[in-house]
Amino acid sequence: MLSEGILGKQEMTVTQKETAEVLKSGTLQVFATPAMIALIEETAWKSVAPELEEGCATVGTSLNIKHVSATPVGMKVFCTTRLIEVEGRRLMFDVEVSDEKGKVGAGTHERFIIQSDKFQQKADDKLKE
Repeated sequence: MLSEGILGKQEMTVTQKETAEVLKSGTLQVFATPAMIALIEETAWKSVAPELEEGCATVGTSLNIKHVSATPVGMKVFCTTRLIEVEGRRLMFDVEVSDEKGKVGAGTHERFIIQSDKFQQKADDKLKE
């Protein structure tokens, strides 16, 4: 059962694959904002997945994130998400990302519960239109 307070936690070590230069969000060898967003989304969906009904999943619909500090390649990054609101199918998370030296980013992330097959079919139908 989904309830406020569900925590998600993940950690990773920044590699070349997650840099701004490789992800085309800049030219530097630092943890890219798109990589941070991917980590946030993965942490959030994995935190609630065990509580969903069979055949359901969540999709990200909104992010309000500030990326406040650079993280170099080779340093660990930690992500924590906390489910702060459940309103029908709408889920709101408080999120924070830090590295071994302190805060890297924070904000909120919204997801919606969907029926996986129905959602996929609707997306696939766009190819037929």
